[in-house]
Amino acid sequence: MQWLNVLCLLAVLGTALPSVDSHWTVTKDERLALIRRAQVWRATDVANMDLRTGPDGSGAFQPNELVTCDYRPRPLHGSSRKFYCALPDGDIVKVRYGPHNREVQGSVLATRLLWALGFVADRVYPVRVSCRGCSADPWKNQATQKGTHEFDPAVIERKPHGHEVWEGNDKADWAWSELDDVDANVGGAAIGQRDALKLLATFMQHTDTKSKQQRLLCVSPEGPAKGTCDQPFLFLHDVGLTFGRANALNRASVGSVNLEEWANTPIWKDRAACIAHLSKSNTGTLSNPPISEAGRQFLADRLIQLTDRQVRDLFEVAQVASVDDWIAAFKQKRDDIVTHHCAPAPRLAIAIR
Repeated sequence: MQWLNVLCLLAVLGTALPSVDSHWTVTKDERLALIRRAQVWRATDVANMDLRTGPDGSGAFQPNELVTCDYRPRPLHGSSRKFYCALPDGDIVKVRYGPHNREVQGSVLATRLLWALGFVADRVYPVRVSCRGCSADPWKNQATQKGTHEFDPAVIERKPHGHEVWEGNDKADWAWSELDDVDANVGGAAIGQRDALKLLATFMQHTDTKSKQQRLLCVSPEGPAKGTCDQPFLFLHDVGLTFGRANALNRASVGSVNLEEWANTPIWKDRAACIAHLSKSNTGTLSNPPISEAGRQFLADRLIQLTDRQVRDLFEVAQVASVDDWIAAFKQKRDDIVTHHCAPAPRLAIAIR
């Protein structure tokens, strides 16, 4: 089948796919058509994914690597500390930083878990950054300075491999409600994969689910050819507000890397009906999603492939405190997905006259 051929292509090419450094512009109708035939998951060898090192290939960094760059003032958006700087080869990267910036750790946890399980996300590398021309706090003071400042902890964010899709002059985002528009074009597994992503968002307590946090990607290695994209993917962008408790105001103190809040937030809001527990933020597009048995089973089958070593690597590389407590909470939540079963959807009765 075509989707199997694409997965094989991805497995062979893997990190040879180009990073997102250009985009492909489509119309509104073309965007909708891409979403309808998009995928959200690709096969990975879950048990052998290196969660400590993370995605390899062009532009990768080793954990805690010292990266030297030159400050580049740019407009900054959002609410977490960040800045842009140029690497020696001229590549400009986004850096999140700060010991009190919970999104530094949250972005590592969420993106590496998504990547290991086969869901597309940004590539995030925990590093130390030596920035020439930065102020001590470039989020507050964006003026170029003399000298060098080092930022630790910090992460460098890179886009996933592929070509990002734009609609007109804006990036082509999508709301979680549009996930249900995806056709059953992957061997009848589309519903399971879509619901697995919703359940994984619940598992991570992904609070900031506004549309611009989700993007559309074309993974064709040569890029869109003759105005078409062989394989569109829906991926999650900016997932630092995770591993806490989803909340109306997307407060980082509650919603990002808060062990107590995460451990005490259940997977299921209604166990009998298989309604997942994810409170909707004021800007969010995902709230308490109903989960099919196919979706629960799909995610469970992948979560249980993660080894104890991988789970420990995940929390250690993110540099969270109380690693053992995080691991215990992770396993408890995983067990609540693996051991629970959702009733199959009722079949519609057909009246025979």
